[in-house]
Amino acid sequence: MKQRLWRILPPLLLTLCILFTAALARDYAPNNAVRDSRIRDAGQAPIDEAYAAAQAAHKGSGTTQDEAERSTNSDAAVAEAVTILTRLEPSGKRQARFSRPSGIIGTGTYYAYKLFSLLFLNVPKDVVSLKSKQQKLSRPMLKAVKLLETAANDNNTDAMFMLAEMNFYGNYTYPRDYVEAFRRYNDLAMLDGNSSAQHMIGFMYSTGIGGAVKHDQAKAMLYHTFAAEAGDIRSEMTIAFRHHSAIATPRNCEEAVHYYKKVADKAIRFYRSGPPGGHSLVKNSYRIADEEGGVYGEGASVSSSGALAKQRNPASDAHAALDDVLEYLDLMSRKGEQKATFSLGRLHYEGSRALKKDLRVAKEHFMQVARQYWTASGKVKNDVPPGTEKLASKAAGYIGRMFLRGEGMEQNLEKAKIWFKRGIANGDSLCQYSMGLMYLHGLAVPRDPVKAALYFGAAADQDLAAAQTQLGMLFLDQGDVQTAIRYFDLAARNQQIEAYYYLAELSNQGVGRDKSCTMAAIYYKLVAERVETIHSSFEEANAAYEDGDLDTALVDYMMAAEQGFENAQANVAYLLDQARPRSAFLSLSVLSLANPVSLLGDATLALVYWTRSAKQSNIDSMVKMGDYYYEGLGITADPEKAAASYQAAAETMQSAQAMWNLGWMHENGIGMEQDFHLAKRFYDQALETNREAYLPVKLALLKLRSRSYWNTLTHGKVNSIREEPAPKKERSLSEWITNVIEADAAWYNDVEDDDWDTHPENPVQDDFYDDFDEGLIESLVIIGLAAALAFLVYYRQQRQVNHRRAAEEQNQAAAGEDAAAQPAEQQPDGGFFPQPGDPALNDWVAGGIGH
Repeated sequence: MKQRLWRILPPLLLTLCILFTAALARDYAPNNAVRDSRIRDAGQAPIDEAYAAAQAAHKGSGTTQDEAERSTNSDAAVAEAVTILTRLEPSGKRQARFSRPSGIIGTGTYYAYKLFSLLFLNVPKDVVSLKSKQQKLSRPMLKAVKLLETAANDNNTDAMFMLAEMNFYGNYTYPRDYVEAFRRYNDLAMLDGNSSAQHMIGFMYSTGIGGAVKHDQAKAMLYHTFAAEAGDIRSEMTIAFRHHSAIATPRNCEEAVHYYKKVADKAIRFYRSGPPGGHSLVKNSYRIADEEGGVYGEGASVSSSGALAKQRNPASDAHAALDDVLEYLDLMSRKGEQKATFSLGRLHYEGSRALKKDLRVAKEHFMQVARQYWTASGKVKNDVPPGTEKLASKAAGYIGRMFLRGEGMEQNLEKAKIWFKRGIANGDSLCQYSMGLMYLHGLAVPRDPVKAALYFGAAADQDLAAAQTQLGMLFLDQGDVQTAIRYFDLAARNQQIEAYYYLAELSNQGVGRDKSCTMAAIYYKLVAERVETIHSSFEEANAAYEDGDLDTALVDYMMAAEQGFENAQANVAYLLDQARPRSAFLSLSVLSLANPVSLLGDATLALVYWTRSAKQSNIDSMVKMGDYYYEGLGITADPEKAAASYQAAAETMQSAQAMWNLGWMHENGIGMEQDFHLAKRFYDQALETNREAYLPVKLALLKLRSRSYWNTLTHGKVNSIREEPAPKKERSLSEWITNVIEADAAWYNDVEDDDWDTHPENPVQDDFYDDFDEGLIESLVIIGLAAALAFLVYYRQQRQVNHRRAAEEQNQAAAGEDAAAQPAEQQPDGGFFPQPGDPALNDWVAGGIGH
C-alpha cells in the first residue's frame, strides 16, 4: 500500500503544480490605483509661489502672440487629459503579500511550484527592473498621455508634474517608470525651481529607487535643502532629521531646530484651524512587524515579550479580535450593562486602525447611557443604579463635544452648553474643560477668561491633559512662567501637542529654564510628527500594504522614513528583510519571480534603515543590525560590530535575543573573547528577561557546561564556569547583634532532648527565652544609650572641674605677685584661744554671743 502511495504521489504533485501554475502564471500587472493624495489636476501642481510669480511676470512682459496661444492650448490639453484620466477605473489586481503556506503538504506544493517554474517556465524576466512590465495601454490612456506630452513639450508645468507623478506612482493605471519620472522631475525643477520636484529628486538620490539614479547623499542633501528653503514641508522634515541625526552632514542642532520649528509652526497652525479644541489627530504610523508579534515573532521580539507580552489567561482578551470584543460589548449592552454601552460609544467615536469612525452610532450609544439618568426635560430620574451618574456625565461630555464641534451633526452651541452643565453637576472633567473653552473664546457665553481658568483648573486637577495645557497657557500670558511649565510638563506626559510646542519654545528661547538646543529639537520633532496628515504618507502606505501592494507600500514608507519617522524606518527594513532570500537555493533569480519588485530584498538598503531605526532606540532593530553585521548582509561581515550591536540591545535589559546572542558569541569566541563563564551569565540573563526562552537557554547551558567541564579537565585556556562568589554585605551593629541572637536561638532549637530536658518541673521553659530574645535588642540599645549619656555627663563635669582649677591657680598666682610687691601689716599672733584680758574672752567662756 505504501509503495502504491509513493508511486501516485509524484504525478499528483505534478498535477497540482500544473493547476497552480495555470492559476498564477499570468502577466504581472502592478498596482496602478489612483490615490487621492497623488492626483494632481490642472493648476494643482505645487509650484513654488515665488517662481510662479516670476514666470507669470516674464510671460506677461515678453511673450509673443504665438507663445500665448501655445500656453492656452497646452492648458486646454491638460484639462482634457485630466478629464479623460479621471474616468479610468484603477486596476484591482494587487501583488500578493509575503506569505508562506503552512504544513507539509502546503510547503511541498509551494516549493514544487517554484521548481516547476524553474524547469518549465524559465522565460526571460527582468526582476530588478527600472520599469514595470510593459502593458498594453487603453486608447483613452494613450490619448491622455499624448495630450500631456504635447503640453509638456510646451513647458507646461502642470503637464510635466502630472507625467512625473504618473511614472513614479503609477497613477491612473499607468505603468511605472522611475527613469522617466526622474527625467520629468528634473526638467520641472530646472525649469522653474518647483519645490515638489526638487523634493522628489532628493528622495530618489537618497534611496536610489528603481536604479534610476545612483545613491548620492550629497546631491540628496542639496536638492532637499533647495526644496526646504522654498517651503516644501516634506523636505523641511527630511533636512531637520538629517541635521539631527548626522546623515550625510555633521550633526548640527541649531539647523535641526531651525527646520523642525518651521514644521512645528505649520503643524500647530493646522491643529488650531479646526473646530473648538483643535483637529482630531489620527495616528497612522505603526510598525507592521508588531502585527506578527515583532521582527523575531511572538515571544522572541521585544515588542511581544517581557513586560509587553500578551498575558495568556482565561480572563484576558489580549488575543481577542476586535470583532469579538465588539460582539461581546454589544451583547452586554443589550443586557443593560451601561459600561458596555458607553465603551461602544467611545470605540465608534474615536475609531482605530481596525474600526472606522461612526459618529452617528457613537451618539446613539451615548444618548442611551444619558437617558438612564436624565429625563427628556433634563431632570434626574429617581432610583437610578449606583454609578450611573458618572457614566451619564461622561456620555454628556461626549454629546456636548459633538454639538460644540459639529461632529456628525450640525454645530449647536446652546445644546452643547446644556449637556456640559449636566456633566459639570457631577464633576465630569471633559464637560469642565469644554465649558472652559466656551468661556475662553466667547462661544454662546460672554467671554470670561477668569471663569475659563476656574473650569480648566477643575479639569486639570483630574489630570485632563488638554485642560492642563490651556491652564498653562493662561499662566504664561500672566507672566507666571514656572507654574505654566509645571502644567505643560503634566500635559506632556499624555502627549498633548500644544504642551510639546510650548515646552519647545521655552527651551529654545531659554525662558523659565536653561536654554537647551537638544530639548528644543526633541520637542519640535514630537510636534511635527504628531500631525502626520500634512506631510507624511502613512495612510497611503498602510492602505497599499493591506491591499498587498508591497511596491507602493515600500515607496510610501520610505518617504516617511526619510522624514525621520522611526516606525516607517522599521517598516521599510522589515519589508526588505522579509523579501530577502533565506538560503542560497532560494536566492536564484528565477525562484524570486513571484515578487518582481525593484527594491525588495535589497540588504544594503535594509541595513541602512535598521541602523536609523536603532539609533532612535528601537531595540529589535539593534539586534537586527547585529544580525546583518554578523552574516555580512549588505556589508562585509564584522563580528565585532555585531557584538557591539547586541551589547547595546542587551544593556536595555529588555532583549533576551540579544543576551542569548552574546552568550553564544562568548561561548564560541566569535567577535569577542571566548569565555564560558561570561557566556553562562548572558544565558542566565536571557532566561531572567524572558521566561519563554527556557528551552533554548537550557539546551545552550547543557552544551556549555559540557564544554566547560572538558576545558577544565584538559586544563584549557578558556575561562571555565565557576561559582559566583557570594557578595559580602557590610553589616551595621544592630544587624550584627541580630545575627548573633538568631544564631544563638537556632543553636538552642537544634539542641537534642538529651542535652536539654524540658521537664514540667523545670521553671525555665521555651517561652521564657522567646520573651527574653524579643526584648534583648531593645534592652541593649537602652543600656548603650544610658552609658553614652553617663559618659557625656561625666566628661562635662571633668571639663568644668579642670576649668575651675585652672582659674583658681591663675588667681592664686596673681595674688602672690601682689603680696610680694606690697606686703601688708600682720596682726600679732594671739593663739587659738583668747588671751586673758581680751574682751572676747568673756564671750568665749559664755559660749559665744547669742547663747
